[in-house]
Amino acid sequence: MPVSQNRDKTRSGAKAGKQPLAQAPQAYQRLHQNFTWQLPQYFNIAQVCCGRWAAQPDAAKRIAVQTYQNGAAGMVHSYAQLQQQANRLSNVLRAQGVARGDRVAIVMPQCMETAIVYMAVLQMGAVAMPLSLLFGPEALEYRLHDSEAVLAICDASALAHLHSVRPACPALRVVLGVGSVPATQGLADANFAQALASHAVRFAAVDTLADDPAVLIYTSGTTGNPKGALLAHRSLIGNLPGFVASQNWFGFDPFAPAAGAAADLPAQCDSVFWSPADWAWTGGLMDALLPTLYFGRPIVAFNGRFSPQTALELMGTCGVTHTFLFPTALKAMMKAFAGSQAHTVRQQFGLRLQAVMSAGEAVGDAVFA
Repeated sequence: MPVSQNRDKTRSGAKAGKQPLAQAPQAYQRLHQNFTWQLPQYFNIAQVCCGRWAAQPDAAKRIAVQTYQNGAAGMVHSYAQLQQQANRLSNVLRAQGVARGDRVAIVMPQCMETAIVYMAVLQMGAVAMPLSLLFGPEALEYRLHDSEAVLAICDASALAHLHSVRPACPALRVVLGVGSVPATQGLADANFAQALASHAVRFAAVDTLADDPAVLIYTSGTTGNPKGALLAHRSLIGNLPGFVASQNWFGFDPFAPAAGAAADLPAQCDSVFWSPADWAWTGGLMDALLPTLYFGRPIVAFNGRFSPQTALELMGTCGVTHTFLFPTALKAMMKAFAGSQAHTVRQQFGLRLQAVMSAGEAVGDAVFA
């Protein structure tokens, strides 16, 4: 691996390192010249990530989200459950006046409720705006005010911060609190679970154009104020090739015959995904949650503090086959559990990993060694 790293550095550093297309192999030339995106006129992220799977005969058995918390037993949630709860929430949002194109703030950790919120917001044509639980009052206020979000769905752990900035966010009409009733009372207008229980399980999803807005994600604000990046529903299509390629084809056979344009569902695989990446971050949303659901596979949601042992135990217990780990996490795991030829880390934790993708910072030679 170090050899290939050095070779890449040499090429990228050379002034004449870019090979003219005319000198490239003919197969690549044909691929480059004939490539086009096949974008449908209508496309909805919630429909392809949940709706179509929930409509299948095995929807009640097909696992969508496996949830875990420190010190608590895991739970599995099917695509049928995900769709039913998303429908209930869409009805809640509609009853609260949320309309197509309205921004809905999502201040949530990795959990089933977060997946429900994304599907509910997107299937009604509203715009999901993820916000990190790590944001303080000032960061929340700026984004809520600038986006003119009309409703926020917030975990109980962040409700106090959100409550403190509501007077400065006149567009924010409603706050739904996720957690126990005592934990949300007085800080939210309604409790998430109670609201869902009081609404119907059926909802007619809207037809969105591929170009319609779906997600509003703000930059970190390292250079000036944070800036909102508006992603259309079609952005998921553009992200899928990179996801599959970086995950060693995500369990698919790259040499298998194409299913064809008429196929309703992608080919089957047995992949299970987990990443500690926050689903409020672009990497956690576009390189973890949404692509995994797009392919109808289970994603593991862990709501707890990261540690090397917890991560390895979680991946072993859940049979995780593909993951996205930050270089810092990889280094910490390698330091804590070096393994040996006689007893590898894979054997110690019963890992089934097929691919590890890393991004966010330089990986470094130590990880490749």
